[in-house]
Amino acid sequence: MNTAIVGINWGDEGKGRMVDLLSANYDIVVRYQGGNNAGHTVVNERGKFILNLLPSGILREGVVNVMGAGMVIDLKHLVEEMGRLKEKGISVTSQNLKISDRATICLPYHVMQDCLEEERLKDKKFGSTKRGIAPVYGDKYLKKALKLGDLLYTKNIKGRLYDLVEWKNLQFVATGKSINFEETFEWLETYGEQIKPFICDTGEFLLNANKNNKRIMFEAQLGALRDIDYGIYPYTSSSNTISAYAPIGSGAPSLKIDGSIGIVKAYSSCVGEGPFVCELFGKDGDDLREAGSEYGAATGRPRRVGGFDVVATKYGVSVQGATEIAITKIDILSTLPKIPVCVAYELDGERIDCFPYGDRLERCKPVTEWMEGWMSDISGCRTIDELPKAARDYVRYVEQQIECPITYISVGAGREEYIKVDKKI
Repeated sequence: MNTAIVGINWGDEGKGRMVDLLSANYDIVVRYQGGNNAGHTVVNERGKFILNLLPSGILREGVVNVMGAGMVIDLKHLVEEMGRLKEKGISVTSQNLKISDRATICLPYHVMQDCLEEERLKDKKFGSTKRGIAPVYGDKYLKKALKLGDLLYTKNIKGRLYDLVEWKNLQFVATGKSINFEETFEWLETYGEQIKPFICDTGEFLLNANKNNKRIMFEAQLGALRDIDYGIYPYTSSSNTISAYAPIGSGAPSLKIDGSIGIVKAYSSCVGEGPFVCELFGKDGDDLREAGSEYGAATGRPRRVGGFDVVATKYGVSVQGATEIAITKIDILSTLPKIPVCVAYELDGERIDCFPYGDRLERCKPVTEWMEGWMSDISGCRTIDELPKAARDYVRYVEQQIECPITYISVGAGREEYIKVDKKI
């Protein structure tokens, strides 16, 4: 059984929480794209963990974790992230973590370039996390990057890096800054040496596992609306966040996905710039942000928030090929007497139900309806029947609108605070 766990909206839907929960049923968890530009937050009996690069399955004993070929990896950040886990008693060894030799190395000058570009853009900025993600993906496709396998197999890696630094410095001339080659090489040696034991051919590993009927979970970073091809371009990430890319990004492109579990938040949140039609402002937005602790796990930036967006979510379900849905953070709505739902968009005076592209999306206004709140604590509910009627009605409405079955309802941050739906809502 090969299953993708993917975000349906703008990211921050609670994928880490669901991967941590569902990984108990899987042998392998694979991150297949992205870098340390987003965080997956997991709360379990050992405490609260924020993972930027490592798959969320690293917190499950007996699960093998894979960082796939589609990832871009900041070696220093990875070493530090592994160190924080070890301090909390989480073992990270070459037995439970395998890193693709085809994954791309995110170097310090990529971060530097990212920061300089956001400064140059000023008010036109994309809302980058300034972690070097766009520049390193750009260099990957320009064939001007180093791969993790170069740490093992390239005899003259110093010479290759020298050529890359020389090329990159030509781009930095106008900024008055330059890259120090010796410092960059020292960084590569220092952190690369600590990562070497984990590097391998993840494609071979995954194909053998699949042949032996191991259960593989593919963990996405961010959501459908941040996909480089199908998201709200150019306000996207620089990688493919959709489930169809999972086998490619894992290192074993011939693998097949059997199911795609889409993660949806019970309301909407968004980090960064770009169109966000359902956005709430003023006190309504501030109250929802505080109730849901909506601040970026990777950067701490306040997230923009809004009511559940039916239009964006239906589009995300389609793009992700979702076969079932897990809805998270419904408990956050427990304090609201009325709950906003964006049921459609208004574009130039016309009501639309499809998710438009480009400037048309930026001109859209929300068509909002309000549902009754339940005004009671639901964190102790473990069956659908235990939920208040208004909460059941809300979940039923969402399910009908997005036309995909809801099979999990998260009612709290803890690992066991969820409802498995085994009958029609």
